[in-house]
Amino acid sequence: MAAVIAAPASGSGKTLLSLALLSWAQQNGRRIQPFKVGPDYLDAQLLSQASGQACRNLDLNLCGEAWVRRAFHGYGGASDLTLVEGVMGLFDGIGSGETGSTADVARLLGLPVVLVLDAGGQAASLGALVRGFRDHDPHLAIAGVVLNKVSSPRHRELLSEVLDRMEMPLLGCLPRTEVLALPARHLGLAPAHEMEAPDQRRQAWAALANQHLNMERLEPLLQAPRPEPAPLADIPTVEGHPLPVALASDAAFHFRYQETSELLEHMGMPVLRWSPLADETIPAEAKGVILPGGFPEQHAAQLSGCEQSLRSLRQFVQHRPVYAECGGMLMLGERLQDLDGNSHSMTGILPFTAQRGRLHVGYRHLQARRDSPVVHSGEQLIGHEFHRWELHTSRQPSDRSVLWDIEGWKVHRHSEGWVDQTVHASWVHLHWASSTTICSRWRAALEAGEKRSPTGLSTASSPNGSSVSSNAGAG
Repeated sequence: MAAVIAAPASGSGKTLLSLALLSWAQQNGRRIQPFKVGPDYLDAQLLSQASGQACRNLDLNLCGEAWVRRAFHGYGGASDLTLVEGVMGLFDGIGSGETGSTADVARLLGLPVVLVLDAGGQAASLGALVRGFRDHDPHLAIAGVVLNKVSSPRHRELLSEVLDRMEMPLLGCLPRTEVLALPARHLGLAPAHEMEAPDQRRQAWAALANQHLNMERLEPLLQAPRPEPAPLADIPTVEGHPLPVALASDAAFHFRYQETSELLEHMGMPVLRWSPLADETIPAEAKGVILPGGFPEQHAAQLSGCEQSLRSLRQFVQHRPVYAECGGMLMLGERLQDLDGNSHSMTGILPFTAQRGRLHVGYRHLQARRDSPVVHSGEQLIGHEFHRWELHTSRQPSDRSVLWDIEGWKVHRHSEGWVDQTVHASWVHLHWASSTTICSRWRAALEAGEKRSPTGLSTASSPNGSSVSSNAGAG
């Protein structure tokens, strides 16, 4: 059965090894399903591009054990091979514990671990590191080791002898090379669409596997699990007229889970791609808009000049629902600071300006204060927050406009988010498909929007004589 690609820490070479194995499978005509542990979007994009299959996230904290099991067997069982890339270090979970860690997922699914180690500047010391990870958890099997940044044949020979004495299989040695370096941004790896010469990169990654990995021993560790029904198989399709949803999809907005679009389609809400950066108006047939996360700050100047996109969103939100999370929310504010510190105008739907701040990252426990297009008052959910921008409000928020109270590890309970009859906006990412009540409530919000505006959108004020920006506030 499949193995988990793990490491002692981020930056050890997990993604490089995963890309080499996926590219090798593609080159050899094997259908391979990639998975990524945790809530990661950027690594998942690269894994999708290299494999030709949509990467699926295995996130115990967001989705729970039942979802993770079904996703692994349902999506993985439909392929010839599978690969699971871990997150951070093998045992790193919430806070200082292991909850939701790569090891937690490996134990749940009964998968062995391939340990990737940065071997730069090491010889005998490698033994202590491997022995520590091998013996830390007797319920976790280390299938073998791949060494990264091996500088020479002599270095490889030294390291091989160390592992031989421990009877630990050496599954490959990746050379130290800048050619295969993966570019990064302020939130991790650069998005897949920014990678130059992707075809040549895939060829280089496949060559890396052929030349430097023991594929005779690694291929059996990539075998697909037994097939089971995918997670959405038990969800009944929704009868009735379709309610199309516009999903912002371009270089500024691309943090999304594949299952969200699939669930929307399954429940009678076909997805329409909409590019705010192309200065497109929202598709006329759309009954709702989803603004996912991404890097709008990187494209703030261009986005500010997209008058048709901004105007159409201002008009749309007066009558129909808009869901915005993280970077998508920044488009709803008055101004957005770019990576160079310059400020640019946005829609002005919500009364805040956004600028660079400290890093906020981690899982969040949420309790809704009010109904929104996707949650009910009092409901409790789990989400994930990951951003470096912060909001400054231009007027005092009202209690009626605060979306929910949130807390997390070392994060005290506080209010966050914006809510209105047509708006759900928050820093927090949700996994819609593992909590289908979210999608059901979204469909109900689309139906309610139909009743408010049965003949199409209007630029007039909302029924109470005010626009959404006049009664929306910040958490």
